[in-house]
Amino acid sequence: MNVGVKQACRLVTAYRGNLLSLTARSARTMSTQEKQPGPVESTIREKLSQHFQPSHLDVINESYMHSVPPGSETHFKVVVVSDMFDKEAIIKRHRMVNGVLQEELEGPVHALSIMAKTPKQWEDSGGKVSKSPACRGGMGL
Repeated sequence: MNVGVKQACRLVTAYRGNLLSLTARSARTMSTQEKQPGPVESTIREKLSQHFQPSHLDVINESYMHSVPPGSETHFKVVVVSDMFDKEAIIKRHRMVNGVLQEELEGPVHALSIMAKTPKQWEDSGGKVSKSPACRGGMGL
């Protein structure tokens, strides 16, 4: 093996090591963000809990999946399971959630994905939450 090939192999190995290190660091950052809710996430959770008295509530900060600074609270998914949704159309349920979170939607929250179910619907679904699609960069690509 000549010197140029050996040097190239060392560079590739170093690059892979750095890439793995960055990936592990990103995973730690995301799990840290999930464990320590920020003020916007806490407010969303509090408002939805008080208004809907849900049997199940998830407030998921999905900002890390988008082109925003680390630690942002701009993109959320909420899963609200409440008897208050009984006999209400999906659009009405979404309007109810949007109404409770109007202040946040006019301010720091850029995107809100809503799953609003009755306890029976939640049970029938097996308590599964669909995975959000990858960010398309806001360019409509």
